[in-house]
Amino acid sequence: MPDRSGGPAFRARVGPPSRRTRVLLLTAGVLALLFLLFVMFSGLWTDWLWFKSVSYSSVFTAQLWTKAGLFAVFGLLMAVVVGANIWLAHRLRPPLAAMSVEQQSLDRYRMGVAPYKKRLLVGVSLLIGLVAGATATSQWRTWMLWTNGTAFGVKDSQFHLDVSFYAFRLPFYEFLLGFAFSAVIVSLLASGLVHYLYGGLRLQGPGRRASRGAQGHLAVLLGVFVLLKAGAYWLDRYALAVKTGTYKGVEGWTGLRYVDANAFLPAKTILFFVAIICALLFFLTPIRRTWAPALIGFGLMVLSAVLIGGLYPAIVQQFQVKPNEQAKETPYIQKNIDATRQAYGIADSQTQQYDPKNSTSPDALKSDAQTIADIRLLDPNVAAPTFQQNEALRKYYAFPKTLDVDRYGQQDTVLGVRELDLTGLQQRNWINDHFKYTHGYGAVAAKGNQVDANGNPVYTESALPTQGTFGPYEQRVYYGEKTSSYSIVGGTDMEEIDYSTDSGDQKYRYTGDSGVLLNNPVTRAAYAVKFAEPQILYSGAIKDGARVIYDRTPKERVEKVAPWLSIDADPYPVVQDGRLVWVLDGYTTSDGYPFSSETTLGEVTKDSLTDQRGRTLTADNKVNYIRNSVKATVDAYTGEVTLYQWDDADPVLKTWMKAFPGTVKARADIPSGLLPHLRYPQDLFKVQRDLLGQYHMTDASSFFNGTDIWQVPLDPTTNTGDVQPPYYLTVRMPDAPSDSFSLTTSFVPSGRDNLAAFMAVSADPGPDYGKIRILKVPSGSGALGPKLTQAKFNSDPTVANQLTLLKTGTDSDIEYGNLLTLPVGGGLLNVEPVYLIGRSAKVPVLKKVLAVYGNENVALEDTLEKALTKVLGGAATGAPTTPTAPTTPGTTAPTAPTTPGTTGNPELQKAIQDAQKAFTDGQTALKNGDWTAYGQAQKALQDALSAADAAQRKAAAQSASPTPAPTPSASASP
Repeated sequence: MPDRSGGPAFRARVGPPSRRTRVLLLTAGVLALLFLLFVMFSGLWTDWLWFKSVSYSSVFTAQLWTKAGLFAVFGLLMAVVVGANIWLAHRLRPPLAAMSVEQQSLDRYRMGVAPYKKRLLVGVSLLIGLVAGATATSQWRTWMLWTNGTAFGVKDSQFHLDVSFYAFRLPFYEFLLGFAFSAVIVSLLASGLVHYLYGGLRLQGPGRRASRGAQGHLAVLLGVFVLLKAGAYWLDRYALAVKTGTYKGVEGWTGLRYVDANAFLPAKTILFFVAIICALLFFLTPIRRTWAPALIGFGLMVLSAVLIGGLYPAIVQQFQVKPNEQAKETPYIQKNIDATRQAYGIADSQTQQYDPKNSTSPDALKSDAQTIADIRLLDPNVAAPTFQQNEALRKYYAFPKTLDVDRYGQQDTVLGVRELDLTGLQQRNWINDHFKYTHGYGAVAAKGNQVDANGNPVYTESALPTQGTFGPYEQRVYYGEKTSSYSIVGGTDMEEIDYSTDSGDQKYRYTGDSGVLLNNPVTRAAYAVKFAEPQILYSGAIKDGARVIYDRTPKERVEKVAPWLSIDADPYPVVQDGRLVWVLDGYTTSDGYPFSSETTLGEVTKDSLTDQRGRTLTADNKVNYIRNSVKATVDAYTGEVTLYQWDDADPVLKTWMKAFPGTVKARADIPSGLLPHLRYPQDLFKVQRDLLGQYHMTDASSFFNGTDIWQVPLDPTTNTGDVQPPYYLTVRMPDAPSDSFSLTTSFVPSGRDNLAAFMAVSADPGPDYGKIRILKVPSGSGALGPKLTQAKFNSDPTVANQLTLLKTGTDSDIEYGNLLTLPVGGGLLNVEPVYLIGRSAKVPVLKKVLAVYGNENVALEDTLEKALTKVLGGAATGAPTTPTAPTTPGTTAPTAPTTPGTTGNPELQKAIQDAQKAFTDGQTALKNGDWTAYGQAQKALQDALSAADAAQRKAAAQSASPTPAPTPSASASP
């Protein structure tokens, strides 16, 4: 018996909930729905406010209305087509269903559906329409390209259609065809289900399996399906021109080959007509009241697809192509070569033979004087910790892992921006992170070809605030590569930390018009949801006039206002006209250039520095056409984004400019102060060098045999196993009239380590901008590739001993800088800086310079001058040095110290005059590139200084109070 001593047991309430409970549940549901709707609204609202704040609201509205239109049109179209077929299937139901066990079991479903037939019809149609509409919105780019397409003015070599057909129209036709297939298939399934539910289709019982209505309805739908298949066969003919595969080592080989043109193409044409006939047979089925002809026709179409579309091309490949493949494929290989070189902008690259010598002469070096003088010893990929140690000055400032290289006053300059790094704050909280510490401060720059006596950079812009050659400019960096969090600036109770000095923190309040005003409570609530920070809604620190700034990295800002561009992974800073701006290179791409081989941007732009620089992002990673069509800038203070048209002949850019009118400024609007700092972009160069590994062969026969394939060498200075990055250098190619700021790389033969070629593209804006020059090295020259050069350095006993002593004697680790290859004096000069990194400080300093000319002597010296003297021999007399105490043209000539006994000493006075004359002659010779005269002047300078020293010593010996003798300088270094 149950224990009742505790009183009556608790009994749960049964029955419907009380009114109060229902009201509470209803209120909670409404609030949850309102919150979800507000979350959706906040995302749309904050996006609109952001685009409005950067003056690109037209981009937002164009995308929004295009997506909305596609959603409405294709969603409604799908809903109407499917709904109409469901309605028609119900309308064509037989009046009485044959009595059978199957139909009796379906009766209860028919009875259950009967009261809700209209609602179900509308609901199912709308649901399918919503899915179709949402899918169609992803095709907004395809729609815009189709409606705004611009002719290329170039026709493909097979069908003789303008390239714009493949790039802009064919993708949209394929989308329409795919949508139509989906509509027919869904209609078939839905109609078949309705016919089955109402007895039009039967799986059991005697008699006909399908009623006349069901048979006619489904036959017409199948006829439409087959008719669409005929359209697919017709479009497939053109798609052969952009079909990709693997051939001759090219994974993205694109275009027709012999079997495509002579087997697949006629097969697709035949199958097109077969499908038309088969569709007609399906359309005649309701009249003939039999499935037999249509099913036979459909079977023949499938058999034809197997035989004509599969077996016949295989027979052609086996018995016509393979026995004489080179002769059959050569015309199509040539089409691929020509189209690929044109699509990637490498058709005008110039290749010349270059047989490098192992020795040179002063006359041979004469025209390369500037190249040698500008050899960049400061590696931007190694020097970042040094900048951080010397110039960050506060823990909450940081420089990028890879610095940038630019030209200032004809001087290769390594520079980085002192950006805000919140991880360095001692106290992290919401106020500090978003109100007080809001920006970085200034750009730091150093000469690329110089270090001081301690191996540290020679800064041309430094300190906090920075001072130097840039002059006055707005140094506050609110937008930068490392600025990833939002800040609230302007109208707040908090003053920002501008920068810190020994006397205390300098305060500042943002005065720019960047960002979104937070005056509106709805706006504040929307941003509270966006950033998941409720304090934005109720914090008293936010007053009228406060602005929230976010999406602050230059790359994401440009990608957002120009979603049709692929952005180079390496934005770089430029100080011009009193502003610090970020410059970015934008690429227009396409995967619809006929016969042009396809490449994957993410793969070919990867090198040993990719993780430090960042990666290229693109909406469609596989492309077979690319142009650097846009130069973009982002102001580091205001965040203003400006797009400039750089390639005014690019039809893809013209198409997007039609789609988004007014967003891209003309090339003539580029500020004159910015123009000299624009440069050839690295990612485009890496795409082109990857293609040129094979496509430097312009002859189809050579390409077929693959006897001269190049590859980009692995970086021998790292252990990542990735390829060597390209380097910005000032270099003069043998056929160029003068030196230029260039982007350079080297090639090695496939599977080997000797040098195959050296490639450079002029990076300076001007007549030669973008001109690619390739020096092809004979296979028997013995020229060293990067790996062999590094091995030669490491295997030299003298070098190895010196490096070992250097490491053990200083308790430091060695890090190799960039291995630079330079064509000078008719040969190849390889130079590599050697850095020492203290195991505790982790700050690299340049201590040695490795050099080798050709494949002969190796030098490891304290300065570049000494290294060049050793490897170049007599030709290096007066060669530029690593300027630990730099003397440049225009500086004062060295003079002997003035000491007692000088006055009235004619020998000493004459020696000083001779030294002055020798110095002047040397500077004139250097300016003219006359190495012979420069060497003679240096020798005369040395003799004059020695004579001055002797005269001074003689005078000192005759004096009662001897004076110290001067220390003569060995040479004056440019």
